[in-house]
Amino acid sequence: MAHHDETDSSYAERAARRQALAPGAQAGVDEALIERVVRGFYGRIRADAKLGPIFAAEIGSDWEPHLKKMMDFWSSVLLMTGRYAGRPMPAHIRLEGSAGTGRGLDDGDFQHWLTLFEATLSELCPGEPAALFLDRARRIAESFKLGIQFHRGQTPGWLGPVRSEPA
Repeated sequence: MAHHDETDSSYAERAARRQALAPGAQAGVDEALIERVVRGFYGRIRADAKLGPIFAAEIGSDWEPHLKKMMDFWSSVLLMTGRYAGRPMPAHIRLEGSAGTGRGLDDGDFQHWLTLFEATLSELCPGEPAALFLDRARRIAESFKLGIQFHRGQTPGWLGPVRSEPA
């Protein structure tokens, strides 16, 4: 099997097709905007009394590697660059939530996270790109909440009561 790299015309063609289909590219998102949003948001997180200590306990004092990873993440989500190859769920399950139960983030933590993210977007991001960022952030937060609930052995409310006998 032949190896293809960035100089291969078929690689360049595939990259161009991905970029043309990327929801962020269609909405006017670029790498510079992603960097502004990520840096602005995590500046808010670091200063936040509720979420700042949660993230600092995991990240430590050098936030730059995390910021770069988040820029790669958002670039992959919005611009389909494929730069992010991590597994975010285990990292979020591992976080100690604000409730201090040792059981991870809770709904209140995610709602606060979204509030800070939305404030960042309203300050730094124009209309259509902000709407796209926020839509994806809400979907991601919901996915993380569900993953954490399943990890805890909880049944999400939308699933309804679990029956042990046939109905």
